[in-house]
Amino acid sequence: MVIDAHAHLAWRGGNGWEERDRALIDAADRLGIDKLACSNLCPRRPACPEDFIQGNEWVADSMREYPDRILGYAYVNPGWVREALEEVRRRVGEGFIGVKLYNEYPCSEPVVFQLVELCIELNVPILHHAGYSHYYVAQQPRMSGGVEIAALANRYPEAMIICGHLGGGGDWEWQIKALRSAPTAYADTSGSVVDEGLIEMAVRVMGAERLLFACDMSMTAGVGKVRGAQITEEQRAMIFGGNFERILAKRGGSQ
Repeated sequence: MVIDAHAHLAWRGGNGWEERDRALIDAADRLGIDKLACSNLCPRRPACPEDFIQGNEWVADSMREYPDRILGYAYVNPGWVREALEEVRRRVGEGFIGVKLYNEYPCSEPVVFQLVELCIELNVPILHHAGYSHYYVAQQPRMSGGVEIAALANRYPEAMIICGHLGGGGDWEWQIKALRSAPTAYADTSGSVVDEGLIEMAVRVMGAERLLFACDMSMTAGVGKVRGAQITEEQRAMIFGGNFERILAKRGGSQ
């Protein structure tokens, strides 16, 4: 089983979304990816409840259209506390497998804590957008990095926190080193960066059991960097799907 732990469906606010979603499934077919864990991010952020609820409904539609391929993350803005908690509880009850958080708040801020506690109760993971840049990113002033992800994971070691796209958020060496101090945190391998040694360093510092294969829409790069890594076949199998299958099994098998 090969599971892409970080994928996105097209926002349906314009033309061409059907073709983009079909292209995602076609790419997965060609690359040997069995399942895709998908969210639908609002184009306007910070996201309001009307938008993130609508996006999640479109994810639910895709789950029904591709029941053997699409796993759903419920994307919410934790600043809308009541609406976010209600939406996550409802979507997980409908079969969503986790929660997607973006950059509305650094994940170590208290506004996020109730949502994490709900995910612990529901036994579902949180995939958190992350990055560490050497320059100020004006479009993402509240972006979380490995330090914030590690702080949250150490505050809630029973939670399943996934640091998004090691290969797509700036300084991946820094991210890996920051996550070293949070033994319960995961990281996904996605991003368009295919630097030599990325996967090998993550395995060496974090351990293969904490890494999740993902593409974040960089499909061939996402597969190639794991296939080409100088790691054991057992480690490769864990990263490609075994680790995520264990996460899914914690809530009774939503696969």
